[in-house]
Amino acid sequence: MSLRFSYGAPNSQSLIKDGTLHLHGVDRAVLKNIDACKGLSDVTTSSYGPNGMNKIVINHLDKLFVTNDSATIVKELEIAHPAARMIVQAAQMQEKEVGDGTNFVIVFAGELLKQAENLIKTGLHPVEIIDGYTKALEKAIEILDELVVENIEKMTNEELVAKAIQASIASKQYGNEEFLSKLVAKACIQILPSNQKNFNVDNIRVSKIVGGSVYDSNVVKGFIAQRKPESSVTHVENAKVVVYSCGVEAGDTETKGNTVFESAQQMLNYNQTEEDSLEAKIKFLHDAGVKVIVSENNISEMAVHFIEKYGLMAIKIPSKFDIQRLCKAIKATALVRFDPPTQEELGFCSEVKVQEIAGTTITVFSQSEKQKSLLSTIIIRGSTKNILDNIERGIDDGVNSFKALCKNGKLLYGGGATEVQMARIIQKYGEESPGLNQYSIRKFGEALEIVPRKISDNSGMKSNEIISNLYAEHEKGNKSFGVDILNETVGDMKEKAIYDLYSTRYWGLKFAVDAVTTILRVDQIIMSRPENGPKLPQQTRDY
Repeated sequence: MSLRFSYGAPNSQSLIKDGTLHLHGVDRAVLKNIDACKGLSDVTTSSYGPNGMNKIVINHLDKLFVTNDSATIVKELEIAHPAARMIVQAAQMQEKEVGDGTNFVIVFAGELLKQAENLIKTGLHPVEIIDGYTKALEKAIEILDELVVENIEKMTNEELVAKAIQASIASKQYGNEEFLSKLVAKACIQILPSNQKNFNVDNIRVSKIVGGSVYDSNVVKGFIAQRKPESSVTHVENAKVVVYSCGVEAGDTETKGNTVFESAQQMLNYNQTEEDSLEAKIKFLHDAGVKVIVSENNISEMAVHFIEKYGLMAIKIPSKFDIQRLCKAIKATALVRFDPPTQEELGFCSEVKVQEIAGTTITVFSQSEKQKSLLSTIIIRGSTKNILDNIERGIDDGVNSFKALCKNGKLLYGGGATEVQMARIIQKYGEESPGLNQYSIRKFGEALEIVPRKISDNSGMKSNEIISNLYAEHEKGNKSFGVDILNETVGDMKEKAIYDLYSTRYWGLKFAVDAVTTILRVDQIIMSRPENGPKLPQQTRDY
């Protein structure tokens, strides 16, 4: 079958301007959209699962990404095809809703469209396929509720939480997932609010330090600034902290003016008055019990002199966002003018100390176990920046999984066990359904096999053999059996404590099916001719 491009819709010359690209009909619109979405799915499919392959992506700014994170891949690829962008938008919604499972949305949506393509070529109408997919989705959600194996209500058990989020971290950091999941669980539980549904992922920060091994990473209950102090004091305990979003220096007048000195003594007296004013402010801070001064802007040499005189620590943090995070960690209020603070505006920190890690000097604001903090920082270590970026993505998935657990603590068996059980039931449901949509219901069930199939393929296993063994085990009633990539066979996910989040699968199924049904409803593509004008020169790269 040959597909031709036509410019201008048939018999609609008066409706659309000349040069408009108009594709219509099943062959030229629906199947072309499916081809584009299959191409997108093929890009991310090999990155699915713990042994997923990495992609090298170089964006328009020549920034290099080496990752198997599908959210980063599709973001940096700048997908142009309108149908494929619908899949990307569905994946982005999954990222916002759960923070994990974006690759599942893309891979599952691509497989649904491949099955739909086969049905269309056999003569089934897209509307009948949509109807079957919708019914199959409803059945899948019902099955998910029945397959829940555990429900975590209180998120204070570090060991249980670490097991729950381990699978999401393993997809980015296979081999390090056990260590990293414990770090993430500890960091999240340290700052868990009384109402766990109000947990905020922004309160978990990551500080990346090049050098060492990932196993040198640790958690700090508080804030870390990758800077050294302006003063010689490098360690204080039980410190009151004042934070300024302005400079610590002699104040400028609000209006400009000229000062005329008639003698050298008058100039000396003027400078002395300015120094006395600055010293009085720093002395007031010392008398108020302040031990640490933090400034967003410049700390003058004269101010450093008096800070040293009174034995205080001073540090400059030139980022308003970091200043906000520090205030959150120590419960301080950032002052916009260099004026004496009230006791309510001061923050408190159990310990402030300067450390050197792999040649990088950092200042740690940490709170004791008894002291409450709204911020927790994970110090991650690695040999290169790309490795650190990948570890950060894994931690981000773990933190988002913790947030999803705070809202819904239901767990499912991982390793493709849940998908095989759903596939088995939905295919039987399709056989019992009347009408033509039974074919698409059965294809929906077959599409669910893509999860264990790709986990097997990307681990170098024979996927057909693995799938048949999984079906055999599930027919016997072993619902917990999934793909055991370590032993290259099928295994009991309950024994290995491999779980998936209910929220990840629930929203992943909904977003994928919604995107697919939207694409299948499109029977015409109308693209206006681009405006005439100068084009930017295309940059060529040789790699």
